[in-house]
Amino acid sequence: MPIRVLEPEVAGRIAAGEVVERPSSVVKELLENSLDAGATRIDVTTTGGGIESIVVSDNGVGIPEVDVPLVFQQFATSKISRSEDLNSINTLGFRGEAMYSISAVSEMELITKSVDEKSGISINILEGNVGVISPAAANVGTKVAVRNLFINFPARKKFLRSQKSETGRIATLVKRYSMIWPETSFSLSQEGTRFFSTTGSGSFRDVIAAVYGVETSNGMILIDSQGIDPEYLGPTLGGIIGSPSQTRANRSHINIFVNGRYIQNRTLSYAFEQAYHGLVGHRRFPIGVLDLRLSGETVDVNVHPAKTEVRFLNESEVFGVVQSTVRDSLLSSSPVQGVSSRPVGNSATLGHPDGSNDFTPWQVRLGSGGGHQPKGRPVPNARNPILVSKPEISRLNVASSVPATGLNVGSTLPMLRILGQVQSTYITAEGPDGIYLIDQHAAHERVVFEQVIEKARTSSPAFQTLLEPFVMNLDSTQISVIEENAPLFVALGMELEQFGPETYLIRTVPAALSQSDPARALVEVLDSLENGVVFETWEEKAAYSVACHGAIRAGQSLSELEMETLIRQLESCKQPNTCPHGRPTLIHLSSKYLELEFGRR
Repeated sequence: MPIRVLEPEVAGRIAAGEVVERPSSVVKELLENSLDAGATRIDVTTTGGGIESIVVSDNGVGIPEVDVPLVFQQFATSKISRSEDLNSINTLGFRGEAMYSISAVSEMELITKSVDEKSGISINILEGNVGVISPAAANVGTKVAVRNLFINFPARKKFLRSQKSETGRIATLVKRYSMIWPETSFSLSQEGTRFFSTTGSGSFRDVIAAVYGVETSNGMILIDSQGIDPEYLGPTLGGIIGSPSQTRANRSHINIFVNGRYIQNRTLSYAFEQAYHGLVGHRRFPIGVLDLRLSGETVDVNVHPAKTEVRFLNESEVFGVVQSTVRDSLLSSSPVQGVSSRPVGNSATLGHPDGSNDFTPWQVRLGSGGGHQPKGRPVPNARNPILVSKPEISRLNVASSVPATGLNVGSTLPMLRILGQVQSTYITAEGPDGIYLIDQHAAHERVVFEQVIEKARTSSPAFQTLLEPFVMNLDSTQISVIEENAPLFVALGMELEQFGPETYLIRTVPAALSQSDPARALVEVLDSLENGVVFETWEEKAAYSVACHGAIRAGQSLSELEMETLIRQLESCKQPNTCPHGRPTLIHLSSKYLELEFGRR
């Protein structure tokens, strides 16, 4: 095939493929243009998940009439003019590709009025072709309407997710930019409903309250940048960060901005996490909005058309600034977590029709048959209050015990005798051939995981009904997860009822999470589902989302009876050697190994 120059239409679609990945990409580019124009108010309206229409209007400086025809030309921009300008970029946009790329795959209309002109001007673009340019009544600022996105690009359109998912991505993006631009008022309307808005007060805490809620906002820590030496010219960090008690199950709530630009950078994310080292639990991640400011000459933002990747001239210095500033803010605030009363809704009755609790600490003894009892020792169970009091076994009282039938009993674990607990994390036990160390959290995860699977498959989830429904505000991403996994929540025994655009009522919770705060339990489950782990069945997906957060924790002291109960439950599992994440639940120190280590062989 001979070499030829691509037609402008083909070249435009290729360029659009890099810049316009999905509707949220369009919103991002238009938001950045508005912010570069000095807007103090930005209104975003979408329908059809952004596919049908996206309208972004602002009160920025507007575009002079003479420049309007140039807006949709490739590499046309007001941000830079010489190659030297690329060495110090201080605006969000600069490539001159966004408007050209968007117009190549949609229908667009732009209405603008600059500060120095008496009337506005309107221009229409269809698939990259300039249409009518005419005068228009307008306020100072710019309004851009994008309709029928990917109208001529079906290959890209078919790879988009559901309308609700794309709507959620847009909401997440707008909220993210509102957090770093608190002095700008943002509003977002989706499908005809005002979804989100900020006041533009300039307060990080006010914006966080609009995004995460007042309670979360009040508990967060402002990074104080007032005491910096005026002569210091290096990188500085501002923003707001969560206290050590405000953590999530994934990194999606770590928001990093460089000179007002949202970026994704593993080094800075790691620096932020390291600042919390020793303050948060294992596999827990902090939340925060980091506002990193540094000279444009020390950071390269011209890495990718999406402009979310950057390179630092001195990355180690930036890493140190982030880590030390966050750590100092945490230590100087030294928040003491108050004792909060448990919600009334946690006073619950077990969700079986007859109100009974079918929990049995163990059903089988390994190698002895399901009904055999050890000599001289009665088998405790939840129906014998003399042997086991309910408070004592509450931490192990999960959905129900795994039935003895169908289990691979005796093939993996021998009968174990409890010796004690090490560091309130590991249970020591003696077997016929040495010593076993059991990770109590990993072991209980496996127990809960298999029990929830069994209950989901038999459509008989164990749950607790709250005396009063718990009201909770969720963001668009979390709502999307709930809607996409509705059968899963039914299988879990978690009844959720929508009470408003962003409000849900929690009426029941899985029995495995009955000791948890309902709001925290729901957030934990949503975070697990949002991580996108792949499962063979939806029952496994449901079980995975509950197991980690319903299991007893490392560092939690257990009584001898609780340790005994956990071991017997683990023995009855189909796959007792690993937790649902693949980590080992126990390790074996054989008698031969011990003899070798002590020089007996």
